[in-house]
Amino acid sequence: MLKELNCDTIGLQEVGGKHDRTGAMQLELLARETGMQAVAGGTIIRHEYHYGNALLTTRPVLAVRRHNLSYRKYEPRGALDVDLDVCGISVRVLVTHLGLKAMERRMQVMKLIELVRDVPPHQPLVVLGDMNEWLPGGLILKWLHKLMDHAPSCRSFPTWMPLFSLDRVWSRPQGSLLSFEVHRTAAARKASDHYPVKAVIAPDARSAPPT
Repeated sequence: MLKELNCDTIGLQEVGGKHDRTGAMQLELLARETGMQAVAGGTIIRHEYHYGNALLTTRPVLAVRRHNLSYRKYEPRGALDVDLDVCGISVRVLVTHLGLKAMERRMQVMKLIELVRDVPPHQPLVVLGDMNEWLPGGLILKWLHKLMDHAPSCRSFPTWMPLFSLDRVWSRPQGSLLSFEVHRTAAARKASDHYPVKAVIAPDARSAPPT
């Protein structure tokens, strides 16, 4: 299904877990099948087992940071923070998966906002993930809309009857998000209970093509 997207960079959640018969982890299998480089952002790590966020990309990876967004005793959460070389431009990509409780999400977004504010204003930035915000006018969405360009809303969950826009993409600078859509195919429906969302972004229209 990932090959259907025809994307150069893919943010993933809930990746890892079970080994296959060869002993390879799920993320390694996805990287091998797509021919992309994998960056793990596990939030649950036990010995050789890791589970959480991940990034697949064909772009050169310049730097990787992992941030803990866990709140109290709820399921561990985090943000995978990666700098990519896009045609000579350093683009920062944050991949995350927020919690199920409202207070949990608010605290996590406050930490994300701190990270975003630390990114140099001239550096293109993309924030993406499963925000788990069920209300279209939810507070955390308003906070992020105010800080970055407005994230489009497309119903991606659940696949059997899409009603909720849980999966979002924000980008900076303003106007860099050229298009946004839900990828609805039979393969996507089989792969997850969320349909993938796809964005086309121009980090710098003067010197880099859309990606």
